[in-house]
Amino acid sequence: MITRTKYDPKVIEPKWQTRWEEEQIYHAPDDSPKPKFYHLVMFPYPSGDLHMGHWYNYSPFDAYGRFMRRLGYNVMQPIGFDAFGLPAENAAIKRGIQARDWTMANIERMRKQLRMMGAQWDWQREVVTCQPEYYKWTQWLFLQFYKHGLAYRTRAPANWCPGCNTTLANEQVLPNGTCERCGSTVIRKEIEQWLLRITKYAEELLRFDGIDWPEKTVTMQRNWIGRSEGAEIRFFTEIDGERVEIPVFTTRPDTVYGVTFFVLAPEHPLVERLTTSEQRAAVEAYVERTRRMTEIERLSTEKEKTGVFTGGYVINPVSGDRVPVWIADYVLLSYGSGAVMGVPAHDQRDFEFARKFGLPIRQVILPPGEEESDPATWSEAKTAYGTMINSGPFTGTPADQAIRRVISYLEEQGIGQSKVTYRLRDWLISRQRYWGAPIPIIYCPKDGTVPVPEDQLPVYLPEHVQFKPTGESPLRYEPAFLNTTCPKCGGPATREVDTMDTFICSSWYFLRYADPHNDQEAWSQEAIRRWLPVDQYVGGAEHATMHLLYARFFVKALRDMGYLHFDEPFLRLYHQGMVLGADGQKMSKSRGNVEAPDKYVEKYGADTVRCYMMFIGPFDQGGSFKAENLEGVWRFLNRVWNLVTESWVSGTVSEEENEATRAIERLRHKTIKRVTEDLHHFRFNTALAALMEMNNALIKQQHDPVARTAAYRQALETMMQLLAPMAPHITEELWEMTGHQGSIHLTDWPQYDEALTHDETFTLVVQVNGRVRERLEVPVETPEEEIRQLVLSNPRVAAYIGDASVEKFIYVPGRIANVVTRPA
Repeated sequence: MITRTKYDPKVIEPKWQTRWEEEQIYHAPDDSPKPKFYHLVMFPYPSGDLHMGHWYNYSPFDAYGRFMRRLGYNVMQPIGFDAFGLPAENAAIKRGIQARDWTMANIERMRKQLRMMGAQWDWQREVVTCQPEYYKWTQWLFLQFYKHGLAYRTRAPANWCPGCNTTLANEQVLPNGTCERCGSTVIRKEIEQWLLRITKYAEELLRFDGIDWPEKTVTMQRNWIGRSEGAEIRFFTEIDGERVEIPVFTTRPDTVYGVTFFVLAPEHPLVERLTTSEQRAAVEAYVERTRRMTEIERLSTEKEKTGVFTGGYVINPVSGDRVPVWIADYVLLSYGSGAVMGVPAHDQRDFEFARKFGLPIRQVILPPGEEESDPATWSEAKTAYGTMINSGPFTGTPADQAIRRVISYLEEQGIGQSKVTYRLRDWLISRQRYWGAPIPIIYCPKDGTVPVPEDQLPVYLPEHVQFKPTGESPLRYEPAFLNTTCPKCGGPATREVDTMDTFICSSWYFLRYADPHNDQEAWSQEAIRRWLPVDQYVGGAEHATMHLLYARFFVKALRDMGYLHFDEPFLRLYHQGMVLGADGQKMSKSRGNVEAPDKYVEKYGADTVRCYMMFIGPFDQGGSFKAENLEGVWRFLNRVWNLVTESWVSGTVSEEENEATRAIERLRHKTIKRVTEDLHHFRFNTALAALMEMNNALIKQQHDPVARTAAYRQALETMMQLLAPMAPHITEELWEMTGHQGSIHLTDWPQYDEALTHDETFTLVVQVNGRVRERLEVPVETPEEEIRQLVLSNPRVAAYIGDASVEKFIYVPGRIANVVTRPA
């Protein structure tokens, strides 16, 4: 018997956290003979404190990693910090301190909080993206993209946040047209900017072969990439005696005879040349108004259609019709060719535009089962496919042939061809900010754009800068950074002062974890082949069209460059749900429902908070954090503690086998099976429920003779081992107190015998004419004929049957027997 002690997490948890780190039991060695399991969670931004969302994400994640280690895998579970970005810079400006100082202080605090969680972090592999030893390789990667034609600079319209004084990728602009960071209204601004050619991989990014990802994420990425099949048709006009072609992409070339107007993006370079003197003032005013709108606003389906006639015309190369050219803000230069053919009879947007401006509507498609009618009587466009009508030589062409025949004609006549386009745009990575990885490019008056030689990396980010409200990077005003010499001619030159989008850092961090201390290369091939790709990745679904898409792009591009041997970064992806406030709403300071975890860890210990976060609901659905419910988990862990410390028998125990010990064995094997299957499928709440049931059953028997048997002691051992992934500290302490050598977290996962997961008997509910009359304990394997004899010979059942004759005997195996009688 163990000397009775009180469960005290304040003593137990620091003890084991210190010992685990000293013994490095969670470090994944590179030379282990065990199969690798790369287990990764999206690394945190160093905001200064772990919040309940971190605990909800990391606690189940860590339990799964511990489970896989116990199954015999060499689990690599690293952690680091995504440390560049606007929040640090804005905080530095607000507080009058340097971004690096604020960031590193936050990282130090969060390291302590992460250790307090008791997770099996492999701290030897930590990466911090704002450290030169990391961003040196971020810069090196940029140079590889530049070398292979995947990084380029151009002057083009960009999303500009006046609040953050920087450009934003489309993905960083909210649907209401505001900045996701500060809430300012985003405007359009033309600047020189660096982009990565992600569109080159659009087709491959649509494929998800060989990976296990949530369907909703796959759908979100496919929709974001937006593949469209159709045709490019080259409309043309004459300007100053010159024939000018304007290509248009359409998914409905079968409607080409229905074109009654033509629309250009307001910023299209031909607008100025096509606009007549009579229309110039109106066109220029409209163009200026459009410049102040975001792409999100311009593409909104709820916005009233606006536009201006340029006074110019183009020729439809198929029909020969002369159609007027308009400009409208719903057409974007960055999408397709910046031109749209208006077919109001068969496109709802064009229909609304034509109705507003009194433009003709010509029906050229007859949907199945309809007759041709006057478009003036329509309430909406007819967008269905159908037979071509009013289409010259194509009239009568059925729907299943229409598109193919029109495309063939376009190609034969040299006026167009089949084409595939994508909604996806190249990734804008320039940021006019300080706190990011410097772009390793030099501008020389003689040699132009010159990449920094690889042996001169990293281009160090100055530790001290002055912030000015100019909308430019503070690096422009740091002479020691800005001024340099050209690597080619040795003459005076200047550095690129934009820094990289922080999503660049997170697009490859999972590669660096495999070889984090290599100062000669970003990673060795040996390390990459040993650890990559990631086996299990856990993080939020909100990253579907940014980080998760960018990481896939990086891997595919680096594979083609010869640096990687695999196609996808993350083989299996799991999205956690959201932890809500007690009111069932998303936690936010404005609602006053935010809960900080530290005070609850102080009161109850990390194990209680960990288990509670796993118990509030299915991991992928989330649930509400209610502080009062921590008491229930706290009581459960205390019951486990008290049961083991009060019931453990040291030394010799009875090997007696009887009905009680067999029942204990069945309970043990059934619980092993339940917990094993639940953990495999991330069902942490039901795994804990199974352990609570097991604990309660053992408590009921702790004063019976069976508690002195080997079966009971083995059940206690198994319960500790099964609970260990969820509650690592208390189980480690109990394991040591019960005389076991070594860490419980290094023991093999308990195995179960399928035969012992089934009960020997079951309770048969006996009905007579549908009413319950008896309950019988019956051996599981009893044949139906014996069940029938047993039921009909039972005195109570016989009494209810009386003189009636048995008309039917209905048996539901393992559950119910119903005797249906007919009066005598």
